[in-house]
Amino acid sequence: MRFQQLNEQLAYVSKCRLEMARLYARLHSAVDSSRVKLMLEYLQQHEKEVSQKIDDYIEEAPSRLLELWYNDIVFEDFVKRCQEVIPAANMNEDDLLELHLDLDNRLIGLFEKTAESSVPGDVKNALNDLVRVEKIQQQRLVHSSLRMEDI
Repeated sequence: MRFQQLNEQLAYVSKCRLEMARLYARLHSAVDSSRVKLMLEYLQQHEKEVSQKIDDYIEEAPSRLLELWYNDIVFEDFVKRCQEVIPAANMNEDDLLELHLDLDNRLIGLFEKTAESSVPGDVKNALNDLVRVEKIQQQRLVHSSLRMEDI
């Protein structure tokens, strides 16, 4: 997928987050482990909330930021990637965490690539802040997951 304006990219990432939520719902019905089901419920809700926050940002952000043009921002068919994940009944917490981090890192990478292509200023700073927040959330998820194993 090729993006030309920032608002297109943000809308696509919002769609990708919803697709991740659908993937987690599909996995939830297939897995056996109650711990994995619990993690999937959390991740599903989290992805829906992130998607909504992105949609809210698109509604509220100044059009001068959202209408910025980019030449070389290309991204994979993320929706297809999510749809191709095959549920496994024996998925464990580590498998789920690995899958989630892989998908999440792909979306974070898209924002990093866009930030690198941006001229210094408001957009670049906002994208770098978004990347920083996403990475902090990832760290918290990993720590929480490790604490859950200790229980």
